Amino acid sequence: MAVLNIRVDDRVRDQLKELAEDQGVSLSEYVRDLLMEAVVPVYEQEVNHGGEPPVDSMRIADRQILSLLHRILARVLPEDANDVDGDLKYQLMRATILEEGYTGEYWYETAGFSTELSKRDCGRVKDILDMFRICTYSIDHLRKEGIELDDQLVYELEFMGFDHNDALEGHMASYVKFLMRDGERWTELQPQIARNDGGNSHSLMLDTYLRMLTEYRRIMDSRKRGSSRLDYLLGEGELVRISEARVHPANRRAAQD
Repeated sequence: MAVLNIRVDDRVRDQLKELAEDQGVSLSEYVRDLLMEAVVPVYEQEVNHGGEPPVDSMRIADRQILSLLHRILARVLPEDANDVDGDLKYQLMRATILEEGYTGEYWYETAGFSTELSKRDCGRVKDILDMFRICTYSIDHLRKEGIELDDQLVYELEFMGFDHNDALEGHMASYVKFLMRDGERWTELQPQIARNDGGNSHSLMLDTYLRMLTEYRRIMDSRKRGSSRLDYLLGEGELVRISEARVHPANRRAAQD
């Protein structure tokens, strides 16, 4: 058995000794039991109640407000309520948890909430969608001009969605759905999403998109600002550059060797 030496103030030692004597055990046994309680929980919550972990504590003001809201909702729910809000008994139970301070049950307040998608990641999603929109417009314009594009190139410049099995990419996929909820934004990408299992890529795509986005920004940054819509369209060579960025640089070098 390992030996652990801990330095504490004399006052703390004396208090621990008194507590140990009250329970009829030695100081060593009492401290060992405290350590066991800290690192070896008897019960662990196995159910994942939501992406956002429950808080360990709440301010009394927050508890009062939430408790009052639960009690109000309990009184206004129809008698036959059976949706996500539950019924009167369920809402009163949640109010009781907050009023009594049962911190082990605070997960009820965060169940179903996702961890925040950062402002940076929200911006990335919009930038990715805009890039694919410009690629799509550019491909359509080149075809109208009579320029034949390789089918593989067109396929590689199609928005394939995000991996729904990955926590971050799955959250991004739901954000895409939210952004397109009214059918008015990025409408040109909706057929692509439909062709790709509703936007589920079934493989990680974020790193690939970010490499493509970096190349897209290089292209746009090298241009003079224009006022015409056509000034933002890409040429065939530029589309090829963005497509080639899909491949990681290390893999490109390996293919050349």
